[in-house]
Amino acid sequence: MATPVLETISNEFAAAAEQAGGSVVAVHARRWMPTSGIEWKKGVIVTAHHGIKRDEEIKVRLADGKVVTAKLAGRDPSTDLAVLRLDEGAAHAAKLGDSTALKLGHLVLALGRTRRGDLVASSGIVGGISGEWKSRPGGRLDQHIRLDLALYPGFSGGPLTNPLGEIVGVNTRGLSRGRAVTVPVRTVNRVIDELLEKGHIARPYLGIAMQPVALPENVRGQVGSEARAGLMIMHVEIGGPAEKAGVLLGDVMVVVAGKPVESVETIQELISNAKIGDSISTQVYRGGQVNPVTITLGEKAR
Repeated sequence: MATPVLETISNEFAAAAEQAGGSVVAVHARRWMPTSGIEWKKGVIVTAHHGIKRDEEIKVRLADGKVVTAKLAGRDPSTDLAVLRLDEGAAHAAKLGDSTALKLGHLVLALGRTRRGDLVASSGIVGGISGEWKSRPGGRLDQHIRLDLALYPGFSGGPLTNPLGEIVGVNTRGLSRGRAVTVPVRTVNRVIDELLEKGHIARPYLGIAMQPVALPENVRGQVGSEARAGLMIMHVEIGGPAEKAGVLLGDVMVVVAGKPVESVETIQELISNAKIGDSISTQVYRGGQVNPVTITLGEKAR
């Protein structure tokens, strides 16, 4: 007699939970409920930034029940990820899958671990999926994976797995007004590598504050654009990238990277996709003339 389809699916999900569960841990770094985490590689735990309320005296309960001390290696609020180092780790590092293979409607499993060390699960489907996504705190995720499942308290920081038991990302409710989303493996790897190396995520910046102002018609003629606004420089950071490039208080930025600029959001979007050391070509209106200024992006101080 053939095995019923539902029984087959149930057995596959149970096997997936068992396989991935060996790398799921409980992280004790806040007063009441622990958050979940994943031993991404031996001695390295990735978890949810919003669940780490203290930088010291962090304890991790491994899958075998053993409680060990962890040290905070770094955190990135923009992707809601934190990385911990263990003096000793289990031998069961995560088996990673390909999040780009996920499709809308695919069955998935979210895992977590309780204070007592019990493995817990929640099942559902991929409720939405698209390409690169920018989180509300400004983090760049390689994919936007929205979950249609119950991400219970304490599940943030735990893994999303496919039916094969492969971990395809880290779940969190800390990036989209409490809605469950998954930080894909590719993004997690990128953030982990930089946090382990530097302890923080380096952010490029210009070192100026701006506000939109209307452009007179004669200025629009000099720029050769129909743009009706530019960005007046209201503050220039001493020693910052813009000051080093010669930007002055009162300048009006009218062109950036060859395009008219009318809003601060346009600048922010450009910088979010750039790297420290990149050169940004601009044109600023000063003293009746439009002058070219090239700014080399620096690293924003923590």
